[in-house]
Amino acid sequence: MKRRIAIWATVGAFVVIAWTLYISAIFPTPLAAGPLVYLTCPVALFQQYPLNFYLVLLGNAATYALLGSVVEIVRRHSRTHAISN
Repeated sequence: MKRRIAIWATVGAFVVIAWTLYISAIFPTPLAAGPLVYLTCPVALFQQYPLNFYLVLLGNAATYALLGSVVEIVRRHSRTHAISN
């Protein structure tokens, strides 16, 4: 289970890197932050404050690790009930 949570955290870090590359590629034009940004990078909700890239990376990785923990616990719990029946 620890490995799966680490995978979730890594995916969260890659999402931040992907958004950073995308934003830097379209820098001269303004970016309208749509709902996809807020769904994939919840740290973007705090965009009124200037945030460091590493802080956003760490925050998003922690958010995805927490989400992964919940998903893995629910998955393990449902698998245990399916086997016991």
